[in-house]
Amino acid sequence: MYPEADKINQILADAKHIVILQADNPDGDSLGSALALEHILGDMGKEPYLYCGVDIPSYLTYLPGWDRVSKELPSQFDASIVVDTSADSLFENLATSNQKHWLNTKPCIVIDHHAVELTIPFATVSCNKEAVATSEVIYELAAQLGWPLSLNAKEMIAIAIMADSLGLVTEATTARSIHIIAELVEGGVSLADLEHARRLLMRKSPELVHYKGELLQRVEYFSDNRIATVSIPWKEIEQYSPSYNPSMLVMEDMRMTIGAQVAIGFKIYKDGKVTAKIRCNQNAPVAAKLASHFGGGGHPYASGFKIQNGRPFNEVKSECINLTTELLDNLEREQNDETIQHANA
Repeated sequence: MYPEADKINQILADAKHIVILQADNPDGDSLGSALALEHILGDMGKEPYLYCGVDIPSYLTYLPGWDRVSKELPSQFDASIVVDTSADSLFENLATSNQKHWLNTKPCIVIDHHAVELTIPFATVSCNKEAVATSEVIYELAAQLGWPLSLNAKEMIAIAIMADSLGLVTEATTARSIHIIAELVEGGVSLADLEHARRLLMRKSPELVHYKGELLQRVEYFSDNRIATVSIPWKEIEQYSPSYNPSMLVMEDMRMTIGAQVAIGFKIYKDGKVTAKIRCNQNAPVAAKLASHFGGGGHPYASGFKIQNGRPFNEVKSECINLTTELLDNLEREQNDETIQHANA
């Protein structure tokens, strides 16, 4: 039972027009959670509005309703719900548009699953519970508060859980996560149909296949091959991003290299901004610590950060590789110490 549930319910009871916000790094969980809430609130007689400060990535456009997400915040609303983040820093575009202060004037609900310290100053109430996905928290809130769950809402929850758990195989996946998926299937959700729709969208053009080959040839390995990196210059971001996120073309291949523990995809933008997408294998949960060092955030196995202070890319890259090596070395020492302690117990 979530103690925040009653306060959340009261805010929603008093509101008609409700903005659902994703941070500037949308993924399968944030979009699935937002769309699930859109269906839930709509069935409750509310008027939900979907916001995200950036374009929805093309790989997520198999989710029905992705095109209802707007990059403009409405000037009039009664309450807001932030999904899949507890970090104010991830609403950069909202801040630069001078719209963020609007959120201070109305009640705001934060629903997240990272179980980290809340840094959203305009939040009225936060339900930030450790779970495999934000959509799992939404499902539990719906059960506790009697929210309506249409088939569309159930499908979005299922998609979001499957996305963040990588198909129910991540370390954060619990028995409850699997039970929820089973309950959703019992409620009419077809995982096969959802996966078929995703795979249809994931098909790549011959141009992208050739580009993937070029990227694989540029992958670099460091720290005894434990770290794999690839760097995407602005010209390629501009050319290929409308069709596919370039770094995601090769991240899984990088993680699957023998000996690799961490894959990092760098992007270098025209204005000098540098972003990094981090993915870790199960034996190396260092992604969140690495991203946090650079002001970013995320999960132990998936995170990211961005640098906008004009630092040269090579300097950022070198520091990132050195810190990753240090984190992996520390983790290895901790694991060896635990092994010795168990052996001596």
